[in-house]
Formats: sequence, C-alpha cells, structure tokens
Amino acid sequence: MDISRIEAAARRLDGHARRTPLLSSPFLDEIAGRRVLVKAECLQHTGSFKFRGAWSAISALDPDVRAKGVIAFSSGNHAQGIAAAARAHGIPAVIVMPSDAPAAKVAGTRGLGAEVVPYDRATEDRDAIGARLAGERGLTLIKPFDEPEVIAGQGTCGLEIVGQAAEAGVTEADVIVCCGGGGLTSGIALALEAYGPDLRARPAEPQGFDDVRRSLAEGGIRRNAALSGNICDAIVTPQPGDLTFPIMQRLCGPGLAVSEDEALRAMQLTFRHLKIVAEPGGAVALAAALFRPNEITGDAVICTVSGGNVDPEVFARALAMPA
Repeated sequence: MDISRIEAAARRLDGHARRTPLLSSPFLDEIAGRRVLVKAECLQHTGSFKFRGAWSAISALDPDVRAKGVIAFSSGNHAQGIAAAARAHGIPAVIVMPSDAPAAKVAGTRGLGAEVVPYDRATEDRDAIGARLAGERGLTLIKPFDEPEVIAGQGTCGLEIVGQAAEAGVTEADVIVCCGGGGLTSGIALALEAYGPDLRARPAEPQGFDDVRRSLAEGGIRRNAALSGNICDAIVTPQPGDLTFPIMQRLCGPGLAVSEDEALRAMQLTFRHLKIVAEPGGAVALAAALFRPNEITGDAVICTVSGGNVDPEVFARALAMPA
C-alpha cells in the first residue's frame, strides 16, 4: 500500500463520493480544552465512510469479473456501501450480516437491493461463510477493511482532512479515527504521511473491544476476548487486519478507548452542537477528543464522525443522557 493507490482511488471516486465537511463548535472546544475539528463522514452516501472503500474496490475490478457480482460481510455500514456501489454499477451484491445487526442497517442494505444472509457472530465464522458463497456463486469477496482497494478508498478521507485542516489553519494535530479493523485508520494514516506529516492518526475504540489499542501497545496483533456485546456495533471486530496493522504500527500514535456512556454522550453533543447524527461506533473518536483530554497533546484535535446509521431507540437513549 502506498499513496499512489489512494490517489488513484480518489480519481475513481471523483463525482461519486461526497467531500464531507470539517465542522467545529465553540461549545465542543470548551469541553475538550482545545480546538476540535470534526470530519462528518456520517454525511457521506449511505451514512458512513464505507461508501468510499466500496466504490474504490468495485470500480477497480475487471469489468468481466465485476459483472458476476460481489459479496461482503458487515454489521451494516460496509454492507450499505457495497450495496449502493453495486447498484450504481448494475451488478448483484450479497451481504453476510450478523443476526444482531441494527434493524436500520439491515433494512437499509436490503433497500439498496442487496441480498442479506444472516449469521450468528458468536458461533459462526463470517469469513468462512463469505468464502463459501463467493465460491458457489462466482462472486468477488470484498472484505470490510483488509483489502488494498478498500483501504485506498478510505484513505481519500485523509486526503480531504489534510486540505480542509490547512484551510482551517491547522497543520499539526492528532487525527483521531473511529477504528474497527483499521481500514479507515490505516488509509488516513497513509494520506497524512504523504501530505500532512505533522498530522498523526490515532485509533479510537470501545473499552473491552480495543484490540487495535492493545496491539499497538504490545507490538503485535491481539484479539478481543468477545465478539459482541457492545453498543458500538460498527467497530466491533475480532482483531486488526493483517494488512492494516503494519500500517498502523508504523504510522499511528497510541490508541484511545472510551466507554459506552461516553460514546452516547458524544452522540448527544454532536447532535446538539453540530446538528448531525452519529451512531455509537461513529462517535468514539469525538468521545476520545472530548473526554480524554490528558491523553491528547496540542492546541487542536481532528476527529472523524465515521457513521450515522443508528436505530431510533439508541439515538433516543443518547439524547436522554445527562447534559
């Protein structure tokens, strides 16, 4: 993986992905004790950054291979990104989704024309299911993070962050990224290395599912003890990817971990002060920026709100959190 692949992905995404805004609020600055800039990927097509990687991977396929269709496994955001990109290319899409995925994400995936195949993430291996279906139907498997063209597509978010941060007068800061398997984090880290060397990517995760944080701290890939049981479903993954971890190990600063309540509070504050909707997994980077000030240095911090596909009941719970 290098910057040339990200630049090529950016060319293919031009005119198809949104250039999402970098938002700010003096109220968030006051809470964090420093300037906070928020990359609002919840405003991307399908409600998350995942559309970038999905379009990048599908558009890079040989046309004859692409025509047979694609398959992916996802709790919802990668699913919807793949479904939307596949529909735009006029090809079939099959999505292997955990049975406990949020109803809004399942409905959104089906609404975009994809076939949904449910599985139990506690007892079944999604990789094995995906590989079997791909072989049976001649579909191309597009992994959610450990895939070069997916990483490249997510890296286009980093290219935008560099330019937008410079426009805002920020050239040196931690860039906190909501992190599951590390596709967005590693892609952004590569873009920062090339064009924003004084901007440093740092992964943010839920407590108890902070495999990337632990892996970085201990110098090797570490696996989560549990595979479910956290409100931040979008970023609950077993372990960092074989492709993403070496990139993060080389380029990222220490990881951060936040509680479920902190993620919910960040969702509330995002809605109140930025007028955007975040899902729990998409709010952990902002939660880290707001509630881990002693673990961050500098006068400014940049963070992603990586997705906004949240069930109404969970969003209502966030809004009911104490102010």
